[in-house]
Amino acid sequence: MQVSRNFSLYLQKITFMIESVPNIYQPEIVEKRIDHYLQLQATDLLKGINNEYLYWDKVKYKNKNTPLSALELWSAVKMSRLLNRQLLRFGNVLFHYNVTDYIQQSLHFFDMNIGGNLGSNIGIADTDKKKYLINSIMEEAISSSQMEGAVTTRKKAKEMLQKELKPKSISDQMIFNNYITIQYILQHKNEDLTPEKLLYIHSLISKNTLDKNQEEGVFRTNNDIYVVNHVTSEVVHQPPSHEEIPSLLNDLCHFFNEDSKDFIHPIIKGIIVHFMVAWIHPFSDGNGRTARTLFYWYMLKKGYWLTEYLSISRIIQDTKNQYEKAYLYTENDENDLTYFITYHIKTMEKAYNALKDYISRKQKEVIQAARFLKIPNVNERQAQIIKLLYDDPDRILNSKEIENRYQTSNFTARSDLKGLVKLGFLDIIPVNKIKQSFVKSSEFDTILKQYKI
Repeated sequence: MQVSRNFSLYLQKITFMIESVPNIYQPEIVEKRIDHYLQLQATDLLKGINNEYLYWDKVKYKNKNTPLSALELWSAVKMSRLLNRQLLRFGNVLFHYNVTDYIQQSLHFFDMNIGGNLGSNIGIADTDKKKYLINSIMEEAISSSQMEGAVTTRKKAKEMLQKELKPKSISDQMIFNNYITIQYILQHKNEDLTPEKLLYIHSLISKNTLDKNQEEGVFRTNNDIYVVNHVTSEVVHQPPSHEEIPSLLNDLCHFFNEDSKDFIHPIIKGIIVHFMVAWIHPFSDGNGRTARTLFYWYMLKKGYWLTEYLSISRIIQDTKNQYEKAYLYTENDENDLTYFITYHIKTMEKAYNALKDYISRKQKEVIQAARFLKIPNVNERQAQIIKLLYDDPDRILNSKEIENRYQTSNFTARSDLKGLVKLGFLDIIPVNKIKQSFVKSSEFDTILKQYKI
């Protein structure tokens, strides 16, 4: 048996048991469930349960102020969800979801703030967009890889990407692959999804990271793959047969490329694409990273341009247990995708707020760096480099890092650094006959004092 490292590695680390939903089709429950639903239909209790989209393990404790038993309450909740659900079919499997008040409110917020052609009130100036975009791509690449087992610090990973260093380990390679893949998506965001493109995406994202290199960009050809709870050895997900993969992926590509007969909001569709790639599990490994990449692709394809700046995987990484449960709740409760949709929307909200906080911090840094502009013959980039060394005196710089950090040409980056050498702020350290590194000079602090900084 091959234990999958994704759908994901995070699901292998489950240390909790998902309680099975009770049987609500007992005759005495079925007979009264409409009455119980009508009792709760207009109550804050039912609205709250559905807006949070609670699973049975939480709902069963919500009956204290009602005349209903836990089972009767759950039956009424299920009835409300049944009446409002929308159905989807992939292959021979039926899924469904609900659009709750919370989901509708959040979708409206996202439509106003991360999509459209009029820009956003997030506060990104046009001149700063590239800078924030590069940082966000790095954050997404790092977090998505760390979720799959990449072991490195965020600082070292960013240094590797900024300085374009060659990956030295599988962890580095995973992060590098994610970075390259996201850049590819940005360049091809308006294209349709095909099985061939899905294979190419997987080959990019899994290069030199799998146990068997021949599995890169190749659909799995066996069923000896399971997602296992390593604490209990329980199989928590067995993907569809490999023989079903072509049909399921054709359905997924059609879902991705074509407008549905019944309208499905693009954000909901993108989230379902994310779920379905992991559920189908078309590859022996790399499914989680591929699933998150396709979500980004779909969102950008549908005009949600600010998605480029959202590091969603970082939020998922910080809430892995909830992410795991959202998958398992969906499977355990009759393929109800609303659990995963609700979780994902909450994640997007957190990513949006994190982006706002990040931009606010960066804008403060720019304001703080402005004091270094008082120094004669120092441009804005050089002022920020001086501040960088002021905050981190042991930092070692090179032209490639400056080029990537400030999105400028290599010539300009080298000119900025050499200009600071002439002004006495930097010392040169030869790396070899061609390459040079730059460090804070011994005169750095003395020069700043001359300018009363």
